[in-house]
Amino acid sequence: MSLQQMFFMYFAIAMTGLSLLIVTRKNPVHSVLMMLLLFVHIAGLYLFLNAEFMAAIQIIVYAGAIMVLFLFVIMLLNLRSEETVAKYQKQWPVSVGIGVVLAASLVIILSKITVIPQLGEYSIEAIQAEGSLMTVGKVLYTQYLLPFEIASIILLVAIIGAVVLAKKRIQ
Repeated sequence: MSLQQMFFMYFAIAMTGLSLLIVTRKNPVHSVLMMLLLFVHIAGLYLFLNAEFMAAIQIIVYAGAIMVLFLFVIMLLNLRSEETVAKYQKQWPVSVGIGVVLAASLVIILSKITVIPQLGEYSIEAIQAEGSLMTVGKVLYTQYLLPFEIASIILLVAIIGAVVLAKKRIQ
């Protein structure tokens, strides 16, 4: 096993374990801290894939801004009453059954996918010659302009909705 495979295996195992810890922690603050570690590992995986810009954005946007937002929301909510209620009641057998069906479906779907896709027009040499930021900007604002604009409109609507909901509570 090569050193690259060992690094990738570490990131894969760590991100899977952290994802499981996020959803199984009883304390929401602990879940948020596990999510912070997950975001740092995702940024490390981006660095491993030579996507330095994506790693920087991952740390700045997700590990910085989004995690602070999550922590503020958790601190503002009264979650003590939620911690006393039993989380897992009589639905767990149905949940396990649905999980097994979804896992089997995932295995069937993934077995039909080819692992090695066709190479695109952007090789590693072309990206290094032009710069990763320039390449991301060129692809984002030409080939993926419509999905980018749709995502920005959805985020704008969410921000407006949050402001309207917060303003109603204050009044």
